Amino acid sequence: MSLMKKNETDVTEFIFLAFGEILHLQTFLFLIFLAIYILTLTANSVNILLVMTHQHLHTPMYYFLGNLSCLEILYSSAILPKMLAILWTGDMTISVKGCIAQLYFFSLLICSECYLLSVMSYDRFLAICKPLHYATLMNSKCCVQLAVSCWVNGVVFVSLYLMLVLEIHYCGLNEIDHFYCEAFPLINLSCSHSTILSFVTLALAFIFSFPPFLLTVISYVYIISAVLKIPSTIGRQKAFSTCSSHLIVVCIFYGAIIIVYLVPKMETMKVLNKIFSLLYTILPPIANPLIYSLRNKDVKEVLKKLLGKLWKTNSKSPGCAMYRSEW
Repeated sequence: MSLMKKNETDVTEFIFLAFGEILHLQTFLFLIFLAIYILTLTANSVNILLVMTHQHLHTPMYYFLGNLSCLEILYSSAILPKMLAILWTGDMTISVKGCIAQLYFFSLLICSECYLLSVMSYDRFLAICKPLHYATLMNSKCCVQLAVSCWVNGVVFVSLYLMLVLEIHYCGLNEIDHFYCEAFPLINLSCSHSTILSFVTLALAFIFSFPPFLLTVISYVYIISAVLKIPSTIGRQKAFSTCSSHLIVVCIFYGAIIIVYLVPKMETMKVLNKIFSLLYTILPPIANPLIYSLRNKDVKEVLKKLLGKLWKTNSKSPGCAMYRSEW
């Protein structure tokens, strides 16, 4: 059943209401989100470039980090460009097809990231708690299989979910009280029987958030217990600082998803849901490369060497030599 057949629906576009009450901050919000988007693209692109071009970063941890950076770029690009267009032009409309496409790609990518983060925590668990068996257990074949399974699971489950979404149609209200096309606001606008779709949405939210969150927490409990056994106080503090920062960001990410999708909806929760949505749509893509990669010693060393080479190359150019001679 097509959403776009005129005899089934009068709605051809939706209107976002999330920015309606703060239009006086339109320019300020545009600059903030533009800066976040540019930093997200830059940090994650640099991370991918470093992992691809430096041989000693071709390890399981950095392989997963490279996959994570790809996900961050794609899923921030599913949300932020449209938000920026709304804030820049003031046009808060989106076509039904565009809205469904945004829901599909964002859901696919965020579901994949949920399981990829748990795989990364499992990788760190093996490296720290099972160091003698790490090379055998986390070989290149296993890494590829784990990463591919994260992407494939997202594609398969969300594609099946999309088939249900395409069955509902809209024939009345078209105002989405959100800043992107999220599942429940769309379901609430439908004029067809959507009880099954609501149940499936809850089931998918549970499958892709709670189990990986539990696996991640269990992995970090073992990791932190192993870190506390490190005899060196400085080494223990450094390792604990890194693990705790990882765990905080992961808990914010999973916790926000669980609250938005699994906590019963109340009228007083509407504003909070938008804030929690920001915590898993906007924060992780910029926070993850900074915490997982750019705080990492190996990555920082590679980045310093790369910047050093670029500086030397630029300083040898005729323009730079002329500039130095003037001083």
